Amino acid sequence: MTDLLATLRQLGAATVYEAQGAKGALDHGIKPIDPTVRLAGPAFTVDCRPADNLMLHYAVQKARPGDVLVVDAKAFMEAGPWGDVLTLQAMQVGIAGLLINGCVRDANLIIELGFPVFCRGLSIKGTGKFQPGRINVPVSIGDTIVHPGDYIVGDRDGVAVIPGNELEQTISRSLAREEKEAGQRKAIEQGVFTTELLGLTDTLRRLGLE
Repeated sequence: MTDLLATLRQLGAATVYEAQGAKGALDHGIKPIDPTVRLAGPAFTVDCRPADNLMLHYAVQKARPGDVLVVDAKAFMEAGPWGDVLTLQAMQVGIAGLLINGCVRDANLIIELGFPVFCRGLSIKGTGKFQPGRINVPVSIGDTIVHPGDYIVGDRDGVAVIPGNELEQTISRSLAREEKEAGQRKAIEQGVFTTELLGLTDTLRRLGLE
């Protein structure tokens, strides 16, 4: 499994999305606070109330090393329920990263620590620690449902979700896609046009674009 996750981390979110048949992409609003990080691992899901981070403190106690915390904070943009303290705690546990449908704060410190965080934005506002929530349940990140044990892959381009029982075949298809694209890049260097590589000549001809 370690080797599979290492391969997944290097593949890239866009490759995985395309290899799955153009499915599993989260909406464009979810981005890394540090564009250089990559993220891969099984989802440990958290459903929490807006502007309250009690369940995040609970979740870092329950998650396992290598898990990615996938948090539905209801896309609330006026609070940062995750910051440097929770980041340190998560790293102590061995959590692989955070994906949150909401905001975080202490971005500079998180980046310095090298902890992968994908979110909708930043907010300096704090949160309460009173409201109940749930862990290990399906959660909504935009219009995508993430189930516990699904696999998350993220990079600068965005995030893709792989169903838990499709990891090996998705990696296999992704590697095949990368090999194909490597061949296309080589052909382009030798003077071939993308219209030929992608079989677009007939379509252009039908549209009168010769």
